[in-house]
Amino acid sequence: MIYGELWPLLKSVVRPKKFLGQHFLTDQNIARKIADAFVPGESTVVEIGPGTGALTRFLVERNLHPVLIEIDHESVEHLKTQYTDKQVSLIHGDFLEQGLSAIEGATYSIIGNFPYNISSQIFFKVLENRSSVNLVVGMIQKEVAQRIASGPGSRVYGILSVLIQAFYHVKILFHVPPGVFNPPPKVMSSVISLTRNDMKQLDCDESMFFIVVKRAFQNRRKTLRNALKDLNLPSGVYALEIMNKRAEQLGVQDYVMLVNAIKSGEGVSGV
Repeated sequence: MIYGELWPLLKSVVRPKKFLGQHFLTDQNIARKIADAFVPGESTVVEIGPGTGALTRFLVERNLHPVLIEIDHESVEHLKTQYTDKQVSLIHGDFLEQGLSAIEGATYSIIGNFPYNISSQIFFKVLENRSSVNLVVGMIQKEVAQRIASGPGSRVYGILSVLIQAFYHVKILFHVPPGVFNPPPKVMSSVISLTRNDMKQLDCDESMFFIVVKRAFQNRRKTLRNALKDLNLPSGVYALEIMNKRAEQLGVQDYVMLVNAIKSGEGVSGV
């Protein structure tokens, strides 16, 4: 019996819950396609929100021994009946609260059909663990995927675009229609991959980098001169030509140079 035929039985055991943002994937071909795009190497495999196990099945078939992090009690009980301790490790908890701290491993590769209502938070958690997260393959709302993958000048380019692209190569793999989920979402979905780049550390103060990027986009309609004024920048920084631009006009390296200018209190040639 294939997964799609099993769904009428599963849905009586595991009910999708709106408050958790659950949309269970019911198409095994899509699940296989996502799993095939996931090449974790020697990293510890972590699946966030496995739900009914649509993706888990293919990870287990490849002997990846995934660590499953699931907040929903019904899903946890269902997964316990499907897999042994030798096949998976199961954590009943919230990834946003515990992150990777409870999981043994030096590096991690993350996969999942991420709940739409917390997908951005998941990516911010990935950024917090960027030194150990080598790969992410996740299904998210198409609009969010496009935002993460967009470049300077795009109207959807934002905080996540800059921060993620500073540390990861981003690629939208394919789009997924609503009809392959239960319940069907009201939007299209996309599968996106983040592969860690060679940037071990930015050539600037990374804490300040995060602060400047977030503040700039929180006031994205303003020029940087006005958007960043609450940061009490050195007076010399305001003379830079870049301060006449808006947040979405700057790429990662532009923000790096701006942060260095702020830290030094001097202008930067060519900025």
